[in-house]
Amino acid sequence: MYYAIFRSEPIYTLNDLAQIGSHNKREKKAYNSNPDIKLEKTKDNIELVPLESKYVKGFYEKTKEYRKEHEERMKTEREDRQKTFRQMLDKSKSVVADEMIFTTTPGFFEDKSKEDINKWANKCMEFVYEDLGYTKEQVLHATVHMDEKTPHIHCVVIPLVKKIDKRTNTERYTISKKQYIHDKNHLSELQDKYCDRLNKAGFDLERGIKNSDTEHIAIKEFKKVTRSLDNQLEVRNQKLDNAINELEENMKSNKSVMFDKDSVKIKKETFDSMNKVIDESKKLNELKPKMKKVIDNMEYYTSNYKKTYNENNRLNKEINGLNIKVEELETKQTAIEQTLHTLRVIIREVMDFLVSIIEKGLLPQKEKEYCKKNFGDYMFYKPKQVYREKPKKDKDDDFCL
Repeated sequence: MYYAIFRSEPIYTLNDLAQIGSHNKREKKAYNSNPDIKLEKTKDNIELVPLESKYVKGFYEKTKEYRKEHEERMKTEREDRQKTFRQMLDKSKSVVADEMIFTTTPGFFEDKSKEDINKWANKCMEFVYEDLGYTKEQVLHATVHMDEKTPHIHCVVIPLVKKIDKRTNTERYTISKKQYIHDKNHLSELQDKYCDRLNKAGFDLERGIKNSDTEHIAIKEFKKVTRSLDNQLEVRNQKLDNAINELEENMKSNKSVMFDKDSVKIKKETFDSMNKVIDESKKLNELKPKMKKVIDNMEYYTSNYKKTYNENNRLNKEINGLNIKVEELETKQTAIEQTLHTLRVIIREVMDFLVSIIEKGLLPQKEKEYCKKNFGDYMFYKPKQVYREKPKKDKDDDFCL
């Protein structure tokens, strides 16, 4: 079982945008020591929306009209309130861009060809354009990283729009992520649409749990914790190994140990080595609770996630079953209503025919007596009265027999 993952992460300053650009375009030298990135595979990365320049330069190019409008406005602003375009953006509470990340849980792409991954990536970009509503001109850069464990898309957009400024009642440029992702509820709806779009394209993926109360641990933070503990364990193990080796060497060079029933006499160097081993063993043991806490937390989150998912899945199946029954009942109801309507029309025509025969005196005396006996005297009233003789049982009945 694999999950469709779509996250949206706001970018608030141009410095942050530059850092994200360096990561997405693999411009950092630090990747030489990053175990999660295989630089030899970077050539396989797929450019969905290429960007030749750096992110900030590309940003300025896409927002040049916004910048021009801002600079014109600053000409009439008081000197102490004047700000450069960059100052205005960085000090604003609004975003300068939004980074969307599309991926799946590990393992989904293991048996997928590059053609399959391309198809998946194109469906993700269809979601950006058709469900989120961004135009191609608003996409700064979009790339598929194939050089990490799980392929994923980084799509950076600039939600530049024109809105009415209530203060001046004029139309102005602004950058507003809320125009495309209104709030958490809207984001949840978009995640539904994203998963549906992928499934319709033939990708068998599950939707993550909606409105989960389980605490979210960011992948980067979890990597930091586990990597730090791994490093500490490695250092402690190395120190313990060194202390044991030192003790063994000292024991080899020891003369026969002098001892009585209450004490043992050994060399100071050997005694110090023994203390080192004990000390390093204690420090190594101190890491065990930390490791156990991390493992317990992950087991707790996993267990809760599975329980909530299974319950959610069961309820969804029940709802789907009820929806099918409702549809069947609605279909039967429609058929019955159509039948009743047809019967009403036929009966009205028959009644009109009988009344016309009676009025014209064309009905023989024998049949007239039969009708009077079985249908009552109301049969011999004028046509407008015929349908009102007996009380109505419901508002749809305008006649009776």
